[in-house]
Amino acid sequence: MSNMQTATLGGGCFWCVEAIFEQVQGVDSVVSGYSGGTKETADYKTVCTGTTRHAEVIQVHFDPQEISYDEILEIFFTTHDPTTLNRQGNDRGTQYRSVIFYHNDEQRLVAEEKKTNFATQIWDDPIVTEISPFETFYPAEDYHQGYYEEVGDRNPYCSFVITPKVSKFRKQFAHRLKKDKAAG
Repeated sequence: MSNMQTATLGGGCFWCVEAIFEQVQGVDSVVSGYSGGTKETADYKTVCTGTTRHAEVIQVHFDPQEISYDEILEIFFTTHDPTTLNRQGNDRGTQYRSVIFYHNDEQRLVAEEKKTNFATQIWDDPIVTEISPFETFYPAEDYHQGYYEEVGDRNPYCSFVITPKVSKFRKQFAHRLKKDKAAG
């Protein structure tokens, strides 16, 4: 029996990041939510104001025997733009910042190394990803969980923003796809 680990990552809209990590082999579950602010302001309507200090994030629960934290971060840095401050595409505001909330010193060291070495190899502009200690996670409302899986291309945002990111991930990381997702 393995010991599951947790990664808390923000790379823009949590629907986008969740849609990718739900397909990763070794990932047990992905939960969309908020980190960086207070419980009293951890709801979608309030977070969308950009005044709560929260970031839209996902918590990835993964088996380190199947996928390492380093590999999780490789996928993270490859599938969103870590060079734009407080923005991913048309999503703008501090709630959409690129951020890694590390859970221990080992994660902090891996995140710093990955940001410095790997990310700068694939991006021409400076990396602005924030690396901060994890404090608290507040799950997003139920209708946000598994959103892309549920709605898919019926939502224009999903069609124009998420589907291309998922396609890029599936092509570039085909070897990391869950077996049930590889055929689909």
